[in-house]
Amino acid sequence: MDFSNILLGALNEIISPTTAAYALAALGLAVHFGYTGLLNFGQAGFMAIGAYGFAIPIISFNAPLPLAVLIALLSSVVFAVILGIPTLRLRADYLAIVTIAAAEIVRFVVTTNSMTPVTGSANGLAAFTGSFYALNPVPPGSYNMGPFAMNERDVWIRIVAWLLVIVACLLVWLLIRSPWGRVVKGIREDENAVRALGKNVYAYKMQALIIGGLLGSLAGIIFTLPRDAVQPANYGTELTFYLYTALLLGGMSTVLGPVIGSMIFWAILSVTQGLLYGAIESGYITFITTSQAGQIRYILVGVALMLLMVFRPQGILGNKKELAFA
Repeated sequence: MDFSNILLGALNEIISPTTAAYALAALGLAVHFGYTGLLNFGQAGFMAIGAYGFAIPIISFNAPLPLAVLIALLSSVVFAVILGIPTLRLRADYLAIVTIAAAEIVRFVVTTNSMTPVTGSANGLAAFTGSFYALNPVPPGSYNMGPFAMNERDVWIRIVAWLLVIVACLLVWLLIRSPWGRVVKGIREDENAVRALGKNVYAYKMQALIIGGLLGSLAGIIFTLPRDAVQPANYGTELTFYLYTALLLGGMSTVLGPVIGSMIFWAILSVTQGLLYGAIESGYITFITTSQAGQIRYILVGVALMLLMVFRPQGILGNKKELAFA
């Protein structure tokens, strides 16, 4: 069992574009749930909207990259408004049911056969990232960043992805420190008290839903770029649960918590997969196969999350005072 390769794999996952996408989407959930108290179980739907809203204009209309990104973000706003108008007056548990159903509706709509010319149905869409990589200022070649060897495409997507994470964290931090942030935190604690002060609670909830949804859609775009493909199977309900896992690991009422939680989540998945595969190949574990090891690692992450909720429920960067509303 090569422990150095296992460790390098985990370190590579920490800085991967997929981890950055998870960080953006989990940050959107922090705006929804951590700061506003909106129990949104449909963040995978926002990611799917962003991914398809980005890919479809490029493939169908040869849209330039800025226009495709704008269409994806506007689609996210429309989805948030349509979702929020009938649901934001619901209690947290009912809101969770409705949002998880909305995300599934999005996934089933894009996989219907009648939508095949536009969405590719179950096969998804591919070959739409050429305009993004055409902007790459990194010269072609191989680049060694410490122990990692990357080509110019790998370097470019990582630069863009993590710059977006930094900018998003800064904007959310400024928002939460503003009067708007104080109002939404008040809504999380006691929305009736905020309403009694003359604030339009419904409007603030809608704004929070839109902002968190925009972050989710940006995450959906970043998630597709390394793969150069959109696969509807990637946006199932389990994706939202993974995002909540990352959020809870880092701290749901913090700005950096979703980022740290996403890094830990993917590092743990990488380490556990490497250890399991190595143990199976070395003959230390004989009761499972390598095909089953992929599911075992999620079980181990679930156990780790349970222990975290028992011994540090506020998350790694969280504050116990922030748990009073939960």
